[in-house]
Amino acid sequence: MSGHMTPEEFRAYGKRVVDWVADYLASVESRPVRSPAGPGDVRSALPAHPPEEGEPYDAVLADLERIVLPGITHWQHPSFFAYFPANASGPAILGDLLSSGLGVQGMVWATSPACTELETVVVDWLAELLGLPGHFRTDAAGGGVIQDSASSASLVALLAARHRAGGGPGRHAIYVSSQTHSSLERAGRIAGLGTGRVRSVDVDPRTLAMDPGHLDSLIREDAAAGLVPTLVCATVGTTSTTAIDPVPRIGAVCREHGVWLHVDAAYAGVAAVCPERRWINDGVAEFADSYVTNPHKWLLTNFDCSVLWFADRVPLVETLSTLPEYLRNAATLSGEVIDYRDWQIPLGRRFRALKLWSVIRWYGAEGLREHVRLGIALADEFAALVRADERFEVLDHHPFGLVCFRPLWNGLGAEEADEATLALLDRLNDSGELYLSHTRVHGRVMLRLAIGAPATERRHVRAAWDRIRAELDRR
Repeated sequence: MSGHMTPEEFRAYGKRVVDWVADYLASVESRPVRSPAGPGDVRSALPAHPPEEGEPYDAVLADLERIVLPGITHWQHPSFFAYFPANASGPAILGDLLSSGLGVQGMVWATSPACTELETVVVDWLAELLGLPGHFRTDAAGGGVIQDSASSASLVALLAARHRAGGGPGRHAIYVSSQTHSSLERAGRIAGLGTGRVRSVDVDPRTLAMDPGHLDSLIREDAAAGLVPTLVCATVGTTSTTAIDPVPRIGAVCREHGVWLHVDAAYAGVAAVCPERRWINDGVAEFADSYVTNPHKWLLTNFDCSVLWFADRVPLVETLSTLPEYLRNAATLSGEVIDYRDWQIPLGRRFRALKLWSVIRWYGAEGLREHVRLGIALADEFAALVRADERFEVLDHHPFGLVCFRPLWNGLGAEEADEATLALLDRLNDSGELYLSHTRVHGRVMLRLAIGAPATERRHVRAAWDRIRAELDRR
């Protein structure tokens, strides 16, 4: 076997691959949710050395079934509840296939005008669907860009904020809470803020939301000490419990002190596609300098697709723009086009807009709303089932698709109860029938059940609850 795959060969194998994916999605419910593979199982089943001569693609597909698939945890399984969903809908998969087939490297407008201009339209569409402010549009002062993840988006926002704030190296400080995603702390390290420059703001003990009063105190203390308060991250839907920071009050503090406000709505932001959930945008139009949400979590678009918007793109472009001779071209020099290389960390970029474009066009606003509403409704039903069982307690705050709950373990101390909860979690996940995760709230272990996979129906949520109660009874 040698040489390039011919168009005829690609057509034949491509049809088989599409059929394989369709069969996989149709049968995923029959598989154990979490992979039963142990450490090293997949590696030991693979050859230690690459083949000297090419192999037929049939061999690749055979090893996919024999070796790879047993090592897959099935994120598209309707009983996958462990983490926020990573949706892989049909239109998104096809959009990704088109992107791979075109093989575009869209670093500048000139390398494929459609790659840039379709993205500008799609991020503007999404801003409209979510009810975000007009100045976030690419035909206004700000604009949006598709990043690979909210982690990269946070770093990009921090770099823009640091540029706007000025000040010398090691003098910048950023402000997060114990509930803020860890990517913000990592962004601080990568950006060279230095040890101790990532400040932890207190949270309300009841809601776990950031305390604006303590934020104000920390900013004043740092400014008095000669530091440069640079960025505050407010979260709408924290990873642990989907807590919501008070963006309007935090924004007022930021405006008073001239600090950049970054709003992280990675998971929950897409819920604003439903008009009745637009309250999650409170304060964004008035105060947010940057805002991120991930269609690749709950909006039926497969990973990676994270959209980052800016109220004013000037600090972003000024801090990231470079123009070596080999990238100089008439369109860039004219100033009439967007070069997205200046809006992200890497130079190169895939044609990610194709999959988001495919999703929005296939589902339409109503289809997207229906998906989000179903997840919220099923989460409400599950929370009601837990609340009705006196052996459990449920965290009251669950405005989206995540429910946090725990068995009460009457008669056990706190540490013993936490150990019993984690043991219950292990037994549930080992069963292969469902997959949950856990967190800690006020120091106590709680189980997390996150709903949002395209295939999840009411019967799957009911079955999960029955399995949880049955496993508790076996103790």
